[in-house]
Amino acid sequence: MAGASAAPEGAAPKGSRWGALGPVGLVLGGCVSVQFGAAVAVGLMPRAGAVGVVTLRLFFAALVLLIVCRPKLRGYSRADWGTVVTFGITMGGMNLLFYQAVERIPLGPAVTLEVLGPLALSVFASRRLVNAVWAGLALCGVFLLGGGGGFGELDLVGAAFAVAAGGMWATYIVFSARTGRRFPQADGLALAMVVAAVLCLPLGIAASGSKLIVPSTLALGAAVAVLSSVLPYTLELLALRRLPASTFAVMMSLEPAVAALAGFLILNQALSAVGALAIALVIAASIGAVRTQVGRGRAKVPEA
Repeated sequence: MAGASAAPEGAAPKGSRWGALGPVGLVLGGCVSVQFGAAVAVGLMPRAGAVGVVTLRLFFAALVLLIVCRPKLRGYSRADWGTVVTFGITMGGMNLLFYQAVERIPLGPAVTLEVLGPLALSVFASRRLVNAVWAGLALCGVFLLGGGGGFGELDLVGAAFAVAAGGMWATYIVFSARTGRRFPQADGLALAMVVAAVLCLPLGIAASGSKLIVPSTLALGAAVAVLSSVLPYTLELLALRRLPASTFAVMMSLEPAVAALAGFLILNQALSAVGALAIALVIAASIGAVRTQVGRGRAKVPEA
């Protein structure tokens, strides 16, 4: 989350018997919100298409963030603007690729494949031999998810989009941290969201045209923006003020399971036992990689 500073390791609100239960609840609420928002977006795709849904999501999210944050435009260097523009391009690309994926494959497997990007970033950043174990565990999960390695049960193009979205997610994390260091509060996030919305708007108009201005479609698009962008970003920002970044990262690793649940409840996307095992392996690999990174001499965890 751009501009958010994590609490020191082990920090908890003073005088609270339940410790970090409050911020943990905020993170869980953000995970549920973003994945159920994605489920609503999948249901909206027959009306507006994947690119159209991304356009509506980014447009309304940018509008809300501009109103709430009111970021200033003066006082920044060319390097600052280069960072926030790159962050916006990455954000737009990540969303476009992910929504192309969930248009073709179930939500749970899509998020599982997407999370490989941040997992790879964590493994490479750590440079410890034990992370080869976590990488191997994740690959086992991907092997099972693809029906024995051939991806016979998943659309190959959709799986490729999900993996590409994961690569963009890893880049998003890097530039989120850089933007957070250069811009106060969530100003950088708001400006980057505007960049992403402006870049996607021509694509959305070309792909969906007048379908984007149907009142019911606009309403659902606004709901997706709130559920998938505004609400989770706000909850995460509040949580990271009191929650150790390591705990936050581990909890974010649970998103594939939340996505599978959202897909089942809203989209009736059933998950086989093998698919559930595959998702569990990727989650375990993500948690293991995060904990290894944190345990490395109590190393500082990136703010993003």
